[in-house]
This record gives sequence, C-alpha cells and structure tokens, in this order.
Amino acid sequence: MIHIGVDATCWTNDRGYGRFTRSLITALAARRGDFRYTLVFDRPPEFAPPPGVEAISADLDASSAKTADATRSPLRMLKTARRAAAAKFDVFFYPAVFSYYPLPARTPCVVCFHDATAERFPKLIFPSRLNSFFWSVKTAAARLQSTRAMTISASSARDLENILKIPAGRIDIITEGPDAAFRPMDIDRARVRAEFDIPADAPTLVYVGGFNRHKNVLALLNAMKKVARARADAVLVVVGDLSGRGFWDNRAELLGAVKDDAALSKCVKFPGYVPDAALAELFNAADAMVFPSLWEGFGLPAVEAMACRLPVLASNISSLPEIVGEGGKFFDPYNEDEIAACVTDFLNAPKEWASMRARAGAQAKKFTWERAAELAEASFRKAARLPPRTPPKPANAIARVNTGR
Repeated sequence: MIHIGVDATCWTNDRGYGRFTRSLITALAARRGDFRYTLVFDRPPEFAPPPGVEAISADLDASSAKTADATRSPLRMLKTARRAAAAKFDVFFYPAVFSYYPLPARTPCVVCFHDATAERFPKLIFPSRLNSFFWSVKTAAARLQSTRAMTISASSARDLENILKIPAGRIDIITEGPDAAFRPMDIDRARVRAEFDIPADAPTLVYVGGFNRHKNVLALLNAMKKVARARADAVLVVVGDLSGRGFWDNRAELLGAVKDDAALSKCVKFPGYVPDAALAELFNAADAMVFPSLWEGFGLPAVEAMACRLPVLASNISSLPEIVGEGGKFFDPYNEDEIAACVTDFLNAPKEWASMRARAGAQAKKFTWERAAELAEASFRKAARLPPRTPPKPANAIARVNTGR
C-alpha cells in the first residue's frame, strides 16, 4: 500500500479549497486501490473522516485555517508539520497552497496550485503589500518543496509554467466535478422562484461565487443596467456569502450600487449563501448562469450549473472557455457593453434555450470527481517514482493535456 498523507487544515474551509479537498479525498478513498490516506489536522476533527480514511492531529486548540484573517501562528504550523513528518508517509499531498506549511522531511510532496490569480491580480486579491509578500513567500516555498505540481485545468497549467516558472514536466493536470446534488430535477418551478422572490415568468439569471474584486461582479451589475433597459422583466440572483468572513472583497460596494440604483434595486436579488440542495433547485428554475470573472483556475460553479442543464454565459478568458465549452456563450469581461449584449441576446432567443440546455448537460458529464481521483493517483505515483498503471483513456480535453505531459 502507498501511504499518502494529506494536509487537512483546509478541510472545513467554506470556499472552493475546502470543497475540493473533501470531494477529492472522498473520491480517492472510494477507489480502494493500492493507496491509503491519512488526514493531518492541526486539531482533532469534530467529525468522522470518509470511510477508509484515517486522521491524526497535532492536538492543538486553535481552529483550522478558514478565512484570510484566521492566520496560523508559526508554532502551530511547526507542530503540525512535525506531526506529519513523524508519520513517515510515502507521499505528502497539499490540496491547496492556501494552507501550505513546510514539511521538515525528505518525503516526496504533491502540491495543488489551483491557479495563479493572486500573481496576476495582487492589487485585487490582497488588502496590503505585506499580505501579498507573505503569499509570495509561501508560494515560493511550496514550489521549491513540490515533487509534483498538481493543477485543475490546462489554463492553470500554462500559468504555473509561465508565471510561477514550474517546469511543464513537473505539472500534472486533474479536474473537478459537481456534487451529486447538482442534477436536472422535476421541481415546482413557481415554488422555487417564490422562495427567491423571483416573479414566476421573469427571465432569470444566476451568479454564484465570491465577491472578491477579480470576480468582476460590479461589471456585471453595471451591465445589468443596460440589460434592464432592453428587458425590464429580467432578474439577476447574486448568490454568495455576505457575512464578511471570507477573503477581502467589495460586497459593501456591490450592495451599495444596487441600493442606489432604481433599476438594479428592482431586478437584482441578494439571497446570501445558499446550500447546495437549494442552489440546485434554483439552477433548475433559472434560465442561465452568468460568470463574469476576470480569471478562474477551473470555475466549478459553471460545471454545477451545467450539471443542472443550465447554460452558462461566461468570460472568454482563463479556464472558462475550456470548462464551459459548448455549454454556453462567451463575452469579454472587461467590456460591460459586451456583457450586456451577450445577456440580452440570450434572453431574446428563448427558442434556442432547449438546445443550449442539452449541450450544457453534455458538457458537464465530462467532469467528475471519480476522474479527478484517477488522475490524482497518477500524480502520486509519479511523485513516489512508481511505474504508472495502464494509462487511462482521456475523457475530455483536460485529460488529453494531462496524459500528454
């Protein structure tokens, strides 16, 4: 058995890093091959790990890294690192640079660099130069310690090579996938719309994600002013955590922009955080998702929407063309007029919606956590310098890039 240690300090993270860690490890454990997994926490977990997965901790009282403000002390990281090193794993896996700490051992390491967005847009990501500096130091240390660099799209692989200067031969591309909750459903459309305060017959768009500045939600709101002039009945539901517990964002500016504009106040809804089950129902009751991000490493909300057969109107840059494929339409996220035109053209062509829904559903089927686990195992084998198993057949463009490296 190949023993894989897993940095689990971001397991409870309520952003994409946490979901990625939980979903991937659960899928890896379900394969029941020649790997076994141990989660390394900085405190004893308050929940049972997935079946077949062990858990150890540094027995610390402090909470796991959950937000940008929940910094971990050097002593806390040192004790966790020592606990991981003492276990003498065959390979140690960091599911995200976000929670990386140096491992004081010669153990081969696989580090997942989800993207290089922070390096592209430091002024949009970090509240100060000091935050940016600390991030760059941590990323450099992770890059030096990594035996293999994992990432989640061909777009991100190019950024790892060109921006982070990681050699292409050390990069392994895996994928992500939607949770089982996201699927086409026979729902009471009127009930779901009423729960989100959406008129029964209103053409409805959904945004799902964070409110960090690079998510470009303000540009979407400005574009909706133009959409409202052409389609006064259109509604935009902006789904995301409004608590302020997350990374540095501009949620106050977004809420203020809607409050101060009569047209936006009428057509934009902010329901806050929405659990997966309710979000899947909203996707099934909506007409399209809009994803105006300036950069995405993958764009999981787009796949979750397409898994519900919801077309995605997305930025034409970063990973989104690769992920959305024929499941939607694209626009230049830096051009508010083009965003508005893309949305308006979609709303004015309802006869095309059925075929777009079919294409979205077909595109979503290319992405699964089972496929992600298969590709992750191949990365672990490379890190441990073990011969590969029979190369898996590529299931999509991401896999084809991966097997070509």
